[in-house]
Amino acid sequence: MKTPTLVTLNPDQQFADIISLIQQTRSKMLQVANTALIDLYWNVGAHIAIKTANAEWGNGVVKQLASYIATNYPDIKGFSDKNLWRMKQFYETYQGLDEKLSTLLREITWSNNMAILSRTKSDEERVFYLQLCAREKLSHRELNRQIDSALFERAMLEQPKLSPVLREIAPTAQQVFRDQYVMEFIGGKSFKTETSLKTALVQQMKEFILELGKDFIFVDQEYRLQVGCSDFRIDLLFYHRELQCLVAFELKMGKFKPEHLGQLNFYLEALDRDVKKAKENPSIGVLLCKDKDNEVVEYALSRSLSPTMVAEYQLCLPDKKLLQQKMKEISESE
Repeated sequence: MKTPTLVTLNPDQQFADIISLIQQTRSKMLQVANTALIDLYWNVGAHIAIKTANAEWGNGVVKQLASYIATNYPDIKGFSDKNLWRMKQFYETYQGLDEKLSTLLREITWSNNMAILSRTKSDEERVFYLQLCAREKLSHRELNRQIDSALFERAMLEQPKLSPVLREIAPTAQQVFRDQYVMEFIGGKSFKTETSLKTALVQQMKEFILELGKDFIFVDQEYRLQVGCSDFRIDLLFYHRELQCLVAFELKMGKFKPEHLGQLNFYLEALDRDVKKAKENPSIGVLLCKDKDNEVVEYALSRSLSPTMVAEYQLCLPDKKLLQQKMKEISESE
């Protein structure tokens, strides 16, 4: 009788299930702890707000409370007078909010809550960043970068330019893609060739995916397609988890031209025939240009039979005050 052959597995494969269980449990524990902490700060803020509103406490009492905690309970940290006032502001800003928004507050960290509270100007903007944080699990640094890049203002001012086919096959594409991508993380310098721009993006792929959205998974640069006896290469190829499809990015140094879509349409056809898996949705194409005329883009996309879109990129942070002024002007004209 033959002795069974033992298959030696790589440790990464052999212990993957256990590691996954540990990581999932740790994540749940951190979330439970974070929810409890936000609840505590909310309740402390509510207590202070009610006491001060009823004139039971003057402004000096909060400072006395902070001093009392520091003196008598030195192991309790995070309750300085400044933080106590922040808790009061937190409660007063969101009191009376609906259940969905209340849940969002407890899904993100206190530092992110404070960044949103201190750096946003309207309820609409606060909700936008709360949803973004909860959806993409943004770190404090990542959230501040998105606020610096005026993501809210950009999303409100310009809707992404999508072909009718893309709107039909992917109804949520309007929320996934953007009309303009800010790429200040590659140095803010101009690039002479598409290859040099592509190389810079690949070198800063983590930052690029933050700007695109965290559901994007990078597949490859210069992705090779073979059609007949010819080779073709897609600048950047991604996979999008929510849309469950391949997303091809083509970079253009200059202004958008309608003929650019022909090349992209060809790439999408090749991806769908030769690369896409049966369970995946049709591939999507994004033309990322230095500049575009929105009317030309509209004409070019209106008859497109492929799920494509046209966006532009900017190599420096936008003027946030200028964007806010534009939003104000639009609001006043309506």
